[in-house]
Amino acid sequence: MLRPHSYACGQWMAPGDAATDIIGPVTGQVIAQAGGAPLDMQAMLDHARGVGGPALRAMGFHDRARMIKALAAYLDERKEQLYALNAMTGATRRDGWVDIDGGIGTMGLFAAKGRREMPDGQVYIDGDVEMLSRKGTFLGQHVAVPLQGVAVQINAFNFPVWGMLEKLAPALLAGMPSIVKPATQTCYLTEACVRLIIDSGILPEGALQLVIGRTGDLLDRLGAQDVVAFTGSADTALMLRGNPALMRHSTRFMAEQDSLNASILGADAGPDSAEFALFIKEAVTEITTKAGQKCTATRRLIVPAGMMEAVGAALAEKLAAITIGNPAAEGVRMGALASHAQKADVLARLTQLQTEARLIHGDPTRMTLVDADPDQAFLPPMLLECADPDAARLVHEVEAFGPLSTLIPD
Repeated sequence: MLRPHSYACGQWMAPGDAATDIIGPVTGQVIAQAGGAPLDMQAMLDHARGVGGPALRAMGFHDRARMIKALAAYLDERKEQLYALNAMTGATRRDGWVDIDGGIGTMGLFAAKGRREMPDGQVYIDGDVEMLSRKGTFLGQHVAVPLQGVAVQINAFNFPVWGMLEKLAPALLAGMPSIVKPATQTCYLTEACVRLIIDSGILPEGALQLVIGRTGDLLDRLGAQDVVAFTGSADTALMLRGNPALMRHSTRFMAEQDSLNASILGADAGPDSAEFALFIKEAVTEITTKAGQKCTATRRLIVPAGMMEAVGAALAEKLAAITIGNPAAEGVRMGALASHAQKADVLARLTQLQTEARLIHGDPTRMTLVDADPDQAFLPPMLLECADPDAARLVHEVEAFGPLSTLIPD
């Protein structure tokens, strides 16, 4: 059984007596125990601000970019250690590529941007000098320097590697230490990545810390020099943003939250066109990748009314060919959702959406799986059809964060 540790003030902290059992989405068995360690949040903040921050700010942008590039290369050489845990999250190797290779690639991108687009120094000049008085006696210039606080990063369950690395890289480039809080359900994969980073010795001490489990009063202790970056639901973002300490100190708060993205098929893209084939291909990819658990997945497929039947039939044919089951099994194209709770949430959203749309493909009560039990966190790819989107409300407001999209006439 996995026992992911927190990393605080330079020390690995084992799960405590009140650790949470993590139930595997594929097997339904306990696969890990996490959280419950007695973490001193103020000590972690002091360590980040007093040790990690000064070490990072002593470096210039180019030095920090080179550090990020070296870290990306180090992780890339050892990524198979992360793929070894990937299937436990319910994801196939192809899904893991988006998360693991995608996260490492994102680090490399930020490193490149730091070298090419930022100065070789510790001050970033933003824009030209602005003349604010008629005779030039009053001028303005935007000058950006690193904040002297800590970047607290609260990540979602669906991308345990990429979700961390895409926030960590720009924070490091900006000269800010980070405290990372992954979602508990998949935190063991994040912890494995953090262990690689710490073992590399590439980052200065205090630049990265990890909280497994609850954050306690961490947000209550943040100030004007700190930043919170959150990924997750709009409701959770609203709750966190409303923290009195964050509002009192004007702590910067950034949220990447759920959205009802759409893909639109043009009226001139007939069933025999390359554009029609591409639309079908991308729709199937968005429904099935990560079992539909992507913030950017297209939940509404908007097509000309006269092509609803053709699009529905083409999608149903492609979705029916998707092999579902144990993500570690040969030939499986779509694995499980990240948790049984997530499966229940998707089914609840499906029930809501079915008050305005009918299910035209996929039956959550009847699935053919490879090396897997349908009672676990599996769902088939599903497609709804909403005949009257102008009269509907829920299809435009409710997101089922799983393998489900709604076909809508324009």
